Amino acid sequence: MKKLVIVGSTLLGSMLLCAIPASLQVSQERGVSVALETADARVGRPATPGSVAGVARRTTRRAVRRCAVGVTCY
Repeated sequence: MKKLVIVGSTLLGSMLLCAIPASLQVSQERGVSVALETADARVGRPATPGSVAGVARRTTRRAVRRCAVGVTCY
C-alpha cells in the first residue's frame, strides 16, 4: 500500500508540473526566478486553422488529395 501511495503522489506531482505553464529564468542580478506564462490562442488570424481562410485552404487541400487518389473528382 505504501508503494501505491508513493507512485500515486509522484504521478500527481508530475501531472501538475506538466499542466502549469511555468518557466525558470536565470539572471546574474536576481539569480533564479520562476515565471508563470499564459497561453494565447489566436483564432481568426489568417494562418490559424479556425479562420475562414484556414478552413478554405484545408478543404481545397483535401479535395485535391481525393482527386489525385481517384476517390472523387468533380
